[in-house]
Amino acid sequence: MPKALCLISLVVAALLFILFAADFGMSMAGMDDVAPFQGASMMMDIAFLILSITLGVLSWMTFREQV
Repeated sequence: MPKALCLISLVVAALLFILFAADFGMSMAGMDDVAPFQGASMMMDIAFLILSITLGVLSWMTFREQV
């Protein structure tokens, strides 16, 4: 069960990273109307990108300890 939770958190981290990277990239390119959150906050995008990377690293390290 712990391995499954680690893998689920890795998937969640990847999905969050893709979502906020798309919002950040589209808002930087001037496509605010198509961005997932319409480029609401640049700081929010950067913070969630950092947090999703952190979640992915922590999940990966925990997964490796359980193998």
